[in-house]
Formats: sequence, structure tokens, C-alpha cells
Amino acid sequence: MKIYKYNHAPLEVHGLPFYEKNQLFQRLPAETIEKLKAENPTSGVLKLQQRCPGARICFRTNAKQFTVRLELATISPDVGMSIFACQSINVMIGPHTNARFAGLVNPPNYNTLTAEKTFTKSGKMEDITLFLPRNEPVKNIEIEVDDDALVESPTPYKYPPILFYGSSITEGGCSSRVTNAYNALISAELDVDFYNYGFSASALGELSLADCIADIPMSIFVYDYDHNAPTPEHLKKTHEPFFRRIREKNPYLPVIMVTRPVYEPSEDADIRAEIIRETYENAINSGDKNVYYVDGRTFFGDNGPLCSCDCCHPNDLGFYMMAETIKPIVKSILEEKYGK
Repeated sequence: MKIYKYNHAPLEVHGLPFYEKNQLFQRLPAETIEKLKAENPTSGVLKLQQRCPGARICFRTNAKQFTVRLELATISPDVGMSIFACQSINVMIGPHTNARFAGLVNPPNYNTLTAEKTFTKSGKMEDITLFLPRNEPVKNIEIEVDDDALVESPTPYKYPPILFYGSSITEGGCSSRVTNAYNALISAELDVDFYNYGFSASALGELSLADCIADIPMSIFVYDYDHNAPTPEHLKKTHEPFFRRIREKNPYLPVIMVTRPVYEPSEDADIRAEIIRETYENAINSGDKNVYYVDGRTFFGDNGPLCSCDCCHPNDLGFYMMAETIKPIVKSILEEKYGK
């Protein structure tokens, strides 16, 4: 049998922009962590950046079966989601745009840090994509195949990565699986790589995060941290400065500004939507032709009660409807920049 650790070639790690530099399952580099500590010492991002929602281990193999082993650094319950949603590897087999869900590699309970599962497939050379757990730091991942099986580099994504920055919703809460988050759905349908910079309850528009994000090569920036701004005043104070910091280093980067998903109309949601629209309109009025505005109050229509598990976080249907609204804008931008 041949065993490959996550950092063994030809396996590739996607979804972590600093991985090639530090070889760590983390979303932020050391210098950003230090800057964030100085700017906001109590920031939840300092811990959450060790979680890697949206990160993937990718390879191709003609193995008729392969085994995936997972070792978590920690494990803890999430009141809104199961082990399947939070602490499991999602295994996808096939091309990015038509991969089939093969199952989960999941701990059996909250007292076990390890999991292992063997998957069967055809003997054809196929892409394998392992989506890392949403909620836990990962200590190790191994893949085992027969000695005569070939393992090769994965098929490249058609488009360079999109970066999504925002709240627990951006992070994938409360989809039943990490592959059902709206950013993962957009990625799969359009064959575009992506970075998930959702930080549950902790995306506060800190400029140290903006500086970090501004230095990451990306095709599009999607910006939707409305839910984590504790007040409309905080949102107004931080939203446009965050955007301007990104724009200073990326004058032509397409930026999609998204307001919070809304299940019931409210004055607070209306005020926040107008704050974000003001950032958008100020950019337009200054001659910026690469900004887009998505009103989260339009995501669900009359289906709002069916789209959430708690009147805040989307369920799978809610994420699907978010993806269906945002996807045409993303598709148009990508095709204009890179061709169909």
C-alpha cells in the first residue's frame, strides 16, 4: 500500500492562500496575526483562522479504492450543526463541475479525534476532492491507495480563486455539509477556485484583515460581513474604509458587496443595506466600474421561512438560493476577464 500525507506531492492543497509559504492548515500568516492582535486583542479571528472551511486536498487517481484518514486537533459541539456538518471531510469524486458526493470521513462522537473510511470507485483516472472540516483545526490527513494505483496532480480549476470575506454564513453555517455553502456551490458550478474567509461572529471589518486580503491574488472579492457588525454604526464606520483599503492595492479588482440574508423585513436590515449601498454608490460616483451590489433582502422571496434553520443562518435551500442569486454576477465577471 502507498500512503500520502496531505503535504506530499502530487497532492495539492487549495483554499489556503498562504499554504505554499507556511505549510500550515491556517488562513492567516504570522504577520497578520500579530497586526490583528495589536488592532483587536480579543478578536475571535485569532482562533478561528486555524479552522479551514472551504480548504481542499485535491488529486487524481485510477485506484479502485482509496482510504482517507483524518486526525483533528480538537473537537467540540456546535449548537447549530452536527458532526457531519462541522467535523467531517466531504469526499467528492469526479470533475469540479459534476463531482459526485461519495460520503463523509467523520468521527463517531465528540470524544474521538480520528476517523477513517475506505471509498470505492471505477478504475478510471478521476479527480478526488477532499473538503476539510468546517469547525475544527486539522492535525493530519492521509490517503492510502494500492501499490499499483497511480496518483497524479489534480485537474486545474478553470478560473483563479474568488475570496469570500464575512460571517458564519460565509463560513458555511448552517449547511448540512461544507460542500453546500453558497461559495462552494458557486465554485463547483463555475469551476472556480475559492478562499473562504468567513469568521463566525468575528468578521468586524478590521483593517489588518483588509491589508492581508488585499495582498492575496484573486479574481473577485465578495464582501458580506454585515451580520457580524454589532451595530449599524459599526458597519458604517468600517465598511467603506475596508473596501478602500482593498481598492488601494487592487484598483481593477471586481468587488461584490452583499448585504445580510433577510428572512423577515426589519428596520435594522434596511439601515444596514443602505450603508452598504452607500459604499457601492460612492465607488460608482468616483468612477469605479468594478463594483457590484447584491441586496440580501432579495435572496429568498416568499420562501424565507423554508430557507433558514434559526431565522438567521441559511439551511441548504437558503444557501442554494443565495448561490443562484450571486452566481450570474460571478459568471459574467469571470467570462469577461478570462473568457468562456
